[in-house]
This record gives sequence, structure tokens and C-alpha cells, in this order.
Amino acid sequence: MKKPSFFQRLTGTVDVDEYDEILDGSFGDKDNEPEVYEDNESEWHGNPDLQNEPEEGELPVDMYQTGEDVVIRALVAGVSPSDLDIAITRDMVTIRGSREEIQETADEDYFHRELFWGTFSRAIVLPEEIVIDEAEALEKHGLLEIRLPKVDKNRSTHLKVKTTVHK
Repeated sequence: MKKPSFFQRLTGTVDVDEYDEILDGSFGDKDNEPEVYEDNESEWHGNPDLQNEPEEGELPVDMYQTGEDVVIRALVAGVSPSDLDIAITRDMVTIRGSREEIQETADEDYFHRELFWGTFSRAIVLPEEIVIDEAEALEKHGLLEIRLPKVDKNRSTHLKVKTTVHK
């Protein structure tokens, strides 16, 4: 019997009853098993409606500021710029995209699988208000850089009061 991974046991993606019996030494001895509360409405395997939905990854980012801008950087290697969706408000940026896997070999032939494939997103609360209309996004060699100009709170202007003649 192949030992299931911790993640498989935690998420319930494998039948762990036989494995647990081996670990606790009660293999074949049902009298020594602790009582288990069973709730038929919510099983360990989760909501069946959600099991078929693909898992969405969270995009890791770096965010820093310069004198004039808030800058966000993210690695998006393997993602076409046209497959990126960047939504900006005055205080938040949301980045969504998808990285499609090219299956070159069977799953059982992998030694390591650490790369993330599929949809991803990230919502980032900005530390300062920004000027939405002047924001820019640039992708180069798999690095996405979003430049968000800060609102200049020291900028002021003088308005002339106009008068209208009533007839």
C-alpha cells in the first residue's frame, strides 16, 4: 500500500481508514476503535458542488513605493499579456489570469510537480490613493510591473469665480 501524503489525508482525497488502522495498531480489531461522530450533511470530503471547481492560486507579488508611484511586481511567466485582467480602483488592484499547462508526460512519470497551472488572482489593497487614469502595466520576460501614480495631496490650484449676468 502506498503511503498517502499528508495533504491527501488532510483533504480527504484518499480513503485513509485502512492506513489509519495500520498506524494505530488496531488493524482488524474493531473493538479498540474510538467512536467517530458522523454528520451526514457535511462530510470530510467537503461540499460536492465545490469539488469539481478548479483550485485558484494566489499570485505572489512585491509592492513598493517611489516618490511618485506605487509599484507592484509579479512573475507571470507563461501567461500571455492578453490573458491578464487588471482591475484598478483608487485603493485596490486586482490581477487575474490563467497559465495553461502543456501535458508532455503522464502524471505518474513526474518526480516533482511544483509549478502552478490554472487560474490565479490577487487583490491588493493599496497604501495610498492613486490616479487611476495614469496607471501603466508592462510585461517583460515574464515579469509584470504595474506603476500606479500616487495622488499628489500637496497639489493645489486657484479657481477664479465667474459671474453671470441675470437678465
